[in-house]
Amino acid sequence: MVKKKALLVFVPLAALAGGLIFFWLFGPAARTMPRNRMVMDFIRRPQDHPDWVIPAGQRCGDAPFQMPARGFIGYLWDDSWRPGHRHQGVDIFGGTPPGETPVFAAYDGYLTRLPDWKSSLIIRIPSDPLMPGRQIWTYYTHLASPEGDSYIDAAFPPGTNEVFVKAGTLLGYMGNYSGTPGKPTGVHLHFSIVLDDGKGKFRNELEITNTLDPSPYFNLPLNAHSNRGAVPLCEGRP
Repeated sequence: MVKKKALLVFVPLAALAGGLIFFWLFGPAARTMPRNRMVMDFIRRPQDHPDWVIPAGQRCGDAPFQMPARGFIGYLWDDSWRPGHRHQGVDIFGGTPPGETPVFAAYDGYLTRLPDWKSSLIIRIPSDPLMPGRQIWTYYTHLASPEGDSYIDAAFPPGTNEVFVKAGTLLGYMGNYSGTPGKPTGVHLHFSIVLDDGKGKFRNELEITNTLDPSPYFNLPLNAHSNRGAVPLCEGRP
């Protein structure tokens, strides 16, 4: 009986351990590990990597979206750094102190800032440039200090609803607000493309199934399933 009970405990633990090993060696975490090292290196020594940086406003070839901020695209769509986690967008690291790197609209649309949003904005695009007729939303976040002091431009106070902005409009500045005061992230912009719920509202951005891979919108090799350890740059650049 003792052996049977021990076996009942051991088998699930072994399965869990095997799953974790697979996750770290072959799953999304394995694809992300090389970028973890690159992100940390860029945060510590951005001056050593000017060739990793994409300028704000750059449009890669015939891409519909322009780059919303100057910086290094460190984390990609579908990256992962813990079991069960899948990154819902791209993270652009500025290599500067919080509140210095400007963030711009990537595409024309209608901007909303919910009343309780300290660091986030969302822009409605009535017709997806890659699938005309489908409504999508572009989401920008981490635009605040570690304590939650907003870096969003004064033109867009809390409660802003459906204000039209052109591509290239200043939205605010990169910050490192994590949502928990006093526990900052690295200074970066998190950018997501969020699907519409079919009723004119945006879906929950925290679920990757509610988002789209930004790769084709920027014409960049951003697919997290390839180019492991590569620096995402405009097509045609080394």
